Amino acid sequence: MSIRILLFVVGGAVLGFSYQRLIGCRTGTCPITSNPYVSTVYGALMGWLMAR
Repeated sequence: MSIRILLFVVGGAVLGFSYQRLIGCRTGTCPITSNPYVSTVYGALMGWLMAR
């Protein structure tokens, strides 16, 4: 794995977690932002896709 892909994945995970913490979901019904684990994995996946 190249360092570029790793940086994008880590950056995406941090952004996903930050989005959940700062904006989140007030009602708890949002599929991605209601759970910090899901938003972190989703952010990491988006980072990986952007790096490729």
